[in-house]
Amino acid sequence: MSAIQPVSGPVRRPARLLTQNSELKQIGAWNWSLPAWAGRLPDGRSYNTCPSAGVCRLACYARHGTYTWPVVRAKHQANLMFVLDDLAGWEAAMIAELRAAKFRGAWIRIHDSGDFFSDAYLQAWLRVCRARPDVNFYCYTKEVARFRVFVEPDPPPNFLWVYSYGGTQDAALNPHVDRVADVFPDEAAISEAGWASQEASDLLAVLGPRLVGVPANRIPAYLKRLAGRRFSEWQAEVDTERAIRRSRRHLRLVVDNTRPAGPQPSNADAGPAHGDQPQAA
Repeated sequence: MSAIQPVSGPVRRPARLLTQNSELKQIGAWNWSLPAWAGRLPDGRSYNTCPSAGVCRLACYARHGTYTWPVVRAKHQANLMFVLDDLAGWEAAMIAELRAAKFRGAWIRIHDSGDFFSDAYLQAWLRVCRARPDVNFYCYTKEVARFRVFVEPDPPPNFLWVYSYGGTQDAALNPHVDRVADVFPDEAAISEAGWASQEASDLLAVLGPRLVGVPANRIPAYLKRLAGRRFSEWQAEVDTERAIRRSRRHLRLVVDNTRPAGPQPSNADAGPAHGDQPQAA
C-alpha cells in the first residue's frame, strides 16, 4: 500500500467523512469506511486496504450486498483517495468534523470495512483520537504487528481495539492475553466454545469479555465456504497447507543442491571392470 502514489491536482474531499446506519444509531455510534480488501480506483491505481487479510477475504460481509452498490463503492473509494492524496488534509478534516456536538461522548467505529493499511495512516488516526478526547473510538483489526509497535506501548485512552482472526498474522495472537474476535458459524457455536457474543451490540467487541464471538453473516455462499468452521480454524488449515508446500519446495531445493554438478558417467561409458574380460566366442 505504501507504494501507491498520490495523484497531482486538487483532491476530491467527501462532504461528510462519518456515516451512521440504523444498527450503529441504536448504540450511538458512527463509522468510517474504506473499500474492503483490494481493488482498483477510478483513476487506475490499485489498492489493498486489508494487507493482512487471510481467509476473511473469502467470506467478507463488506464484499457483498449494499457494499457493492455503485453509490456506496464510490463513497468508500472517495474516502480512500482523500487519505492517499492528502493525509494531512484528511486528518484535519476528520478532527474538524468531530468537533460537532453530536459526537461528544459518541463512539466512532474505525473501518466498517478496510483496515489500517500503512504506518502513516494508523499514526494519523492515533493523532485524531488524541485531538478529540471527548469522543470514543474503537476498531477490529488484523494488523497485529503494526499495533504491537505503534499502539500497544502508548494507546490513546479513548481508543479501544480487538484483534480479529482470519488474517495472515493469526499466529501472533495470544487469546490468553489479547482481546480477540473470531467469526463462528452461528450463536450456538459461540456459546458452545464459551465465548461471549457481540450480537446484541457491536460495542461488546471492546467493552465485553475478552473472547469475542461474531456470528457469521447468513450469506449462503459464504456459509458454504466456512463449512462449519471458525475463521481461526479455517485460517489455521490454510497456514498448515502453505507450510507443507513450503517444506516440500525447500526439500526439493536441498535435494537439487546436493546432487553433483555436471553429467555423470554411465556404466556403459565406464568400460569393463577388472576381472570382467570379454569371454572368447
